[in-house]
Amino acid sequence: MTKKALIIGSGIAGIGSAIRLAVKGYDVEVFEANSYPGGKLSEIQLGAYRFDTGPSLFTLPEQVDELFRLAGKDPKDYFEYDKLNVACKYFWEDGTILNAYSDLDQFAEEVLNKLGEPTSTIKEALKQSAFIYDSLAPLFMNRSLHKLDTWTNPHALKSYLRMGKLGIFSTMNEANQKQFNHPKLIQLFNRYATYNGSNPFETPATLNIIPHLEFNIGAFFPKKGMHDITLSLFKLSEDLGVSYHFGQKVEKVLVENGKAKGIRVKGQDHYADLVVNNMDMVNAYKTILKDQKQPKLLLSQPKSSSALIFYWGIKRDFPELDLHNIFFTDNYPLEFEHIFKKGTIYDDPTIYVNITSTHKADDAPSGCTNWFTMINVPNNQGQDWDRMIAEAKRNIIHKLNRILKTDVESLIEVEEILDPRTIESKTSSAQGALYGNSSNNKFAAFLRHANYSSSIKNLYFCGGSVHPGGGIPLCLLSAKIMSEMIEG
Repeated sequence: MTKKALIIGSGIAGIGSAIRLAVKGYDVEVFEANSYPGGKLSEIQLGAYRFDTGPSLFTLPEQVDELFRLAGKDPKDYFEYDKLNVACKYFWEDGTILNAYSDLDQFAEEVLNKLGEPTSTIKEALKQSAFIYDSLAPLFMNRSLHKLDTWTNPHALKSYLRMGKLGIFSTMNEANQKQFNHPKLIQLFNRYATYNGSNPFETPATLNIIPHLEFNIGAFFPKKGMHDITLSLFKLSEDLGVSYHFGQKVEKVLVENGKAKGIRVKGQDHYADLVVNNMDMVNAYKTILKDQKQPKLLLSQPKSSSALIFYWGIKRDFPELDLHNIFFTDNYPLEFEHIFKKGTIYDDPTIYVNITSTHKADDAPSGCTNWFTMINVPNNQGQDWDRMIAEAKRNIIHKLNRILKTDVESLIEVEEILDPRTIESKTSSAQGALYGNSSNNKFAAFLRHANYSSSIKNLYFCGGSVHPGGGIPLCLLSAKIMSEMIEG
C-alpha cells in the first residue's frame, strides 16, 4: 500500500519536502494556514508594481535544479535564471561606490582602485572562504548533526584536523580585521553575518563561508523573479500528485504511543504514516506540539534579527542603482549593538535596496522602479513598533537622499510595510525572527532542532528554524536531510 505523508506548511522547505517524498512514492498532502504557497518567498502587487516579498538573493541554484532532476524533469522546462555580473553595489556616505563584480579578477581590481587594497588580499580571502566551505559543507550543510555517523565518517575526521583553520575560535569581525586593511572592506565582509540574522562581532568566523557562495559560485536572478522559485517548485509538486489545502491551519499533531499518527485541522483528524513540520520550530512547540515534551534548551535560545521592509513604487529610474544595493552605516558596531543588545533601531541604519525591475522590466511601469527597501532590526519583544517604524522611515529617506542626492519621499507612488509583527503573523516565525535561533556563538550550529524528533517517531522537521538554517539553499537542504532519514 502507498504510504501517506502530511506536511505542515508550504514554505520553500515544505514544498521541497513534498517533492522529495512524492518522488519516494508517498501520497503527500500539504496543509497551509495562508491562502498561498511559499511562506516568506511570495509576492505582492501594488498597483502597477510587483514585489518579491522575502528572500531576494539567489545562490546555490543547483539546490532547486536538483528537485526537478529527481523528478525526471528538465529544470529549464519549469525555471530559468541568469548569473549576475554584479553581485551587489555598495555605497558609503563619503561618496565611495564599490561594485562587487562576480568575476574575481574584476572585483579585486575594483577593490584595488577604489580602496587601495591589494588584489592578493581579496583573492586570499575568497580562497579561505572556499576552504571553509569545502571543509564544512559536507558536514554541516548536507548531513544531520544529530546522527553519530556524521561525526565518525572519513570527511568528519578530515575536518577535525583542519579545525584551527576554520574560524571556530574567533569572531567574523576578528578574522576580517586580520584579513583586510581597509575598514570599508572589513565592513563589507562583516555584512555576511546578516545573511542568517547574526552579529559579525559575535558570530564565529566560520560564517566567512558565505562569501564563497556569492563570489566563487555566483549570485543569480530568476528570469521571472524570486517568487518564481516558489511557483515552479509548486507546479512540479502538483505534477507529482501532491495535494495542497490552503486556509487550513493545523491545530495539533496527533501522537499516540510515542508515534506521530496525523494532524488535526478544524476539528477533523487526518491520519498518515509520517508528519513533516515546516512551521517555525518554536511556535510549533507552543501550539501544535504543546502537549508533547518540550526541548527547553533550544526553545530558550536567543532569536535572530528580523527585518523592516518598505515596498516602494518609485516614480523614477536610477541608472546608478543595480539589482542589489547596500548603503552602509558609518558605525557598524553601534548598529548591531542597537539590534541585539538594546532591541532598538539605530538612527543611521545600513539600508538594503533590491530593485528587480532592473532585470525584470515589467515589475514597474516605464521610467519607474520597484524598491524593496530593508533594514535589519531586532526581533519582536513588544517594542513600540509604530513609533520605531516612523522614525526609521525618516532616517532611511534622509540617508538615501544624502547619498543619491534626490528626494525619495516625493517619488513614492505606492507603499506597503512588513515589520517583525507582520512577519510573525504571516509566517508563524517566533518573534518575527527571520532565521530562528541566532548564530551569535560558536555552539549555535548545535543549538538548532534536528530534522527529526528524538521523542516522537515518524515526526520530522524542515525549514529555516531547524538544521542547517535559514535562507533558500539551507531550507532546501533541510528538506533533503530530512527526506534522507525517511525509509522508502
